Amino acid sequence: MRARIGRGEVEVKLVDTTGQHVYQPGFMYIAMGGERAANLKRPERSLLDHRVQLVIGEVERIDPARQLVTLVDAQVLGYDQLVLATGSRIVPDEIAHFDTEAQHFYTAEAAARLRTALDAFTGGRILIGIAGMPYKCPPAPLEVAFLIEAELRERGLRDRTTIDYCSPIGRAFTIESVSEMATPILADKGIALHTFFNVEAIDPERKMVLSLEGEELGYDLLILVPPHKGQQFLVDSGLAPGPGGWLPTDRATLLVGAWPNIYALGDATDLPLSKAGSTAHFEAPVVTERIVAAVEGRAIDHKRGDYLGKVMCFFEIGDGKGTLLQFDYQHPPRPPKPNRLWHLGKIVFNKTYWHTVPKGRV
Repeated sequence: MRARIGRGEVEVKLVDTTGQHVYQPGFMYIAMGGERAANLKRPERSLLDHRVQLVIGEVERIDPARQLVTLVDAQVLGYDQLVLATGSRIVPDEIAHFDTEAQHFYTAEAAARLRTALDAFTGGRILIGIAGMPYKCPPAPLEVAFLIEAELRERGLRDRTTIDYCSPIGRAFTIESVSEMATPILADKGIALHTFFNVEAIDPERKMVLSLEGEELGYDLLILVPPHKGQQFLVDSGLAPGPGGWLPTDRATLLVGAWPNIYALGDATDLPLSKAGSTAHFEAPVVTERIVAAVEGRAIDHKRGDYLGKVMCFFEIGDGKGTLLQFDYQHPPRPPKPNRLWHLGKIVFNKTYWHTVPKGRV
């Protein structure tokens, strides 16, 4: 679309709340002591093509009938095509005592606090669980369990520590083939797996986590994935009427509801896919093809304009090893045997991210 933008025929505006682009997968490495928050943030403007207009502001409401976006500062933006890449938000306050008792790594600040807690840990009971589904980066809780277990061995604390991993479903991971890989690793590392453990409450007096199923587990260090929801303004605008505030999104076209000119990608959708950065990355060309076809008044090229559910992510298992998850709607992941190469691949990707993905070079 660059030529049309250059001739003034098309305007592209990006509305961003802070004007800062944050590489969220790096938060886990802050918690593990291998990353700094300052390295995970860049000005959004520095990553955008100069033809894209950046509007820094918070969206208050969308009027899809009138094709208007209203910001908190009362600025109103019109649109012909709208792309909602609004991500997800964590809501830890939905569980009483979460903020005072539980650690997590879904913000840079929380990840730094978890690092402090791990540094102070000298043995006891570690409980790692998931306090709501869906959530960002599905492999992350397992990765953290594996990485912490490896760290405790290095520090000579493993024989003084028990580690419990709690899954809200009937296996270690949502995708069966990944669970089949992860479950033996949990066993080999001596991490106790508790399935059908849906976190209901935290009892700070007894240092216990209570599940909806009636089970209780104790902790000295509690690490929980906080509940996640979609953005509130999507709910207020009537675009996300279902539970959780996720956008009802067509699995192939990525159109939202019955609206012919509103698209969703990434965490914001209700698609049965990983809420991961690569999901948005592989969805973006689909949205692009459909918008360009509308602008040019031509038929959609369905080879480029239909999303097939492609997702890819690295998976750390500790001890300098990792594996790779690649899948789509029709093909479940078949993770290769964990080895050092995939771990190094993730490290390299983290370092080269700024020069590739945000600029559309991958």
